[in-house]
Amino acid sequence: MHYQLIIRGARLFDGLGSSRYGDIAVQAGRIAAIATRIEATADQEIDATGLWVMPGFIDIHTHYDLEVEIAPALQESVRHGVTSVIMGGCSLSATFGKPTELAQIFSRVETLPPELIQRWLQNAHSFSTSQAYFQHLQRLLLGPNMACMLGHSVLRVKVMGLERSLHEAATDLEIEQMRKLAEEALEAGCIGISVDMVHWHKVSGLYAGRALPSHHASFQEYKMLADVCRKRDAVFQVTPNPESLASFWNILRLCVGSGRPPLRCTILSALDMDVAPYAWRVFPMIAGFMNQMLSGNIRFQTLAEPFTIYSDGHLTPLFEEFSAGVELNNCQTVDERKALWQNPQFRQEFSRNWQSGWPRTFHRDLSRMTVLSAPDASLAGKTFTQIAQEQQKEPLACFMDLLEQYDETLRWISCGANQRAAIRQKLMKHPYILPGFSDAGAHSRNLAFFDSALSVLRQAVQTGFLSPEKAVYRLTREPARWFNLDTGYLAEGQKADLVIINPEKLRQPIPEATSVKDTVLGTVRMVKRDPDPAIYHVFINGVEVVRHGQPLSPVNAHQTGIVLMQHQPTLSEQEALARYRNRITQDCSLPANTDYWIVFLRKHQHPINVGLHCFALTLTYIIPGLAVWQKQPLILLWFPLAHLIGLIGHLCFERTPIDRQDMVFSWRASMSLHWMFFSVILGRYRAAVKNAHRVEPVLC
Repeated sequence: MHYQLIIRGARLFDGLGSSRYGDIAVQAGRIAAIATRIEATADQEIDATGLWVMPGFIDIHTHYDLEVEIAPALQESVRHGVTSVIMGGCSLSATFGKPTELAQIFSRVETLPPELIQRWLQNAHSFSTSQAYFQHLQRLLLGPNMACMLGHSVLRVKVMGLERSLHEAATDLEIEQMRKLAEEALEAGCIGISVDMVHWHKVSGLYAGRALPSHHASFQEYKMLADVCRKRDAVFQVTPNPESLASFWNILRLCVGSGRPPLRCTILSALDMDVAPYAWRVFPMIAGFMNQMLSGNIRFQTLAEPFTIYSDGHLTPLFEEFSAGVELNNCQTVDERKALWQNPQFRQEFSRNWQSGWPRTFHRDLSRMTVLSAPDASLAGKTFTQIAQEQQKEPLACFMDLLEQYDETLRWISCGANQRAAIRQKLMKHPYILPGFSDAGAHSRNLAFFDSALSVLRQAVQTGFLSPEKAVYRLTREPARWFNLDTGYLAEGQKADLVIINPEKLRQPIPEATSVKDTVLGTVRMVKRDPDPAIYHVFINGVEVVRHGQPLSPVNAHQTGIVLMQHQPTLSEQEALARYRNRITQDCSLPANTDYWIVFLRKHQHPINVGLHCFALTLTYIIPGLAVWQKQPLILLWFPLAHLIGLIGHLCFERTPIDRQDMVFSWRASMSLHWMFFSVILGRYRAAVKNAHRVEPVLC
């Protein structure tokens, strides 16, 4: 037998949570064989003794929508082992719309450099339908595989026009038009819809300083989009507004599964914020309660590293969360900004905003903000507080003076979240929080998280907070499964998206971020490039695209990636509801036609949980009987205790998803509970559980 490629002697991580030693063969872009030893020849053989082979990483949050049109190879992500990316986040996508309007709603939110915007506009396409967009996307010479969500902001602009979308709520007729377009987009290939409620995501151009169109929607409009996603079990991505608790409440009530399939909702983002050092605990609690008790399907996203932001004077997303910063970023020229700084009223407003309390996500602590470079080289490496002391000024006044004097040539750095490694790793480890949020393609001068997935694996190896097998699963098959994508694991017949890693190099520190000139995009961007890379090879659909840490082939020479669409067929609402009511874990359920007794058995296996349920059932008869015997109706107030004992059993010993109807009351749950009690008494329960495992689960 002769193959295209054989990788020999590696430790093979299947992406499903296990590993083994052996060989893997590739033919025609697919995995042709996996075995301890493959007796065959190949066009290319790689001796991977001592190396690890795993599925390519999946970047679950990127903003490559415009960059992919210019440089579809996306080499900065690929060189870090990413073979599949999801774009169209934060309500922004290029699914349809006029390029000039898209530029206004993209450039400032993502801090895209003018050079990239201008180059994109030179050859930008205007798509009237989502079908036309996906036909175009499939013709691009993609490097990694690409999945796309529909951006709510571009949908609003398409239906309402740019001006009205930034100021008004949609009419009932316009909401209906959006619904039809959203359904068409999901049918064409979008894997979900992204919504954005964050107040500091602003547009540029004629309406500079206004929040994104998605921010101005009514709850009725958000609910319509959520219902469209729910109907197809598509992803609903949302960024809440930290200034408004109502936005969190609205998101959570959309996610409740009450006699309906739960919404497949991913929320940005679960971070350990410096300004609220205990708030990180809220994310696991909310997700756990919603998913376990209210039949939700929520996944938060988190960042793998400290949230370090590089800023050029005023040019930083940190200034977008207060009015004076927004006004400063509305200015188009240095002279306009100098005029503002020379206005005493503006300085007073900036000072009031800077020192204001809640709500804020950026700490605004000048003693933790450090100058990297400036025309005055003596400032480099000093905090603004230190500089103020040297100049005998009040720190904030000194900061404003430096911004006025140096404008964008004053480069400074600050970190406001995820600095505590132990807390960061708790978030990355939590089953309802997906690590890997990178923002790749956005904030090219501010962020450098292209290596986010690799960083998770690096920290797992160095600290042991996850086993390597579990870390690989969290970065490959788990996000692919949750986003409904057919990728992320090693098996015969699967696409050969492979990464070969030297595990010893993972013990090296995370490299520092540096600025490089991207000759393809014609602009400067922040990157992390290890001089001695851990990644040796990357294959996408069987084609080698990275060798010894360096991207291969001229840019845009050929297509290696494909457009990824939802893997599972669309279910009817009844089928989807049955599947979710039959969940035995968050990832899988039993077929819709399975008798609920089988489902019940799979959810009640731990002996203590079974014992507590039997005790709870006994109490449901003892309590009313005791009330009648003692002629004391108040004894009935103890009745909820029986229900609580059953919930404690699940919470402490067997955390399986609990359908809301079954949790409150349903005949199927009540009958199964009685069958369990008598089966335990008769000694038949263990055999019944064993028999229940003969039914094969299906993926959720």
